Amino acid sequence: MQPVPVRQASLADLEALVPLFDGYRQFYGQPSELDRVRAFLHQRLTQADSVLFIAEADGQALGFTQLYPSFSSVSMAPIFILNDLFVAPEARRSGAARRLLEAAVGQAREAGAIRLTLSTAHTNTAAQSLYASAGWKRDEVFSVYHYGLPR
Repeated sequence: MQPVPVRQASLADLEALVPLFDGYRQFYGQPSELDRVRAFLHQRLTQADSVLFIAEADGQALGFTQLYPSFSSVSMAPIFILNDLFVAPEARRSGAARRLLEAAVGQAREAGAIRLTLSTAHTNTAAQSLYASAGWKRDEVFSVYHYGLPR
């Protein structure tokens, strides 16, 4: 089996990314909102405040990942937050997710980052297995807290 091709996405990929990103949001219990998804991704791509990678095969978009640059104050070095990773259900087990993770790691290395960070639902055991098999380590030192702000 040929490795799934992955490349950095551009504004030309917007329409291919929209249903994938919408599917990602639905996976986490959000309603389908194609217009909002399109606007959000358009903003990310035009403002270049994130890095998006797209996995494709035979002209079909299979999945994506999105990285947000940040910094570690303690280390005084760049880091990346792998905020989103999604592969369409019909493309799972194709190697697309692993290739997207590899692209993310390559981007971070190229940018001189000292680490990548991600989080996933406790119930997303399939993703957790993938991350562990790809060399990602579960944090055993820090607890993560969130403070929600009303919109």
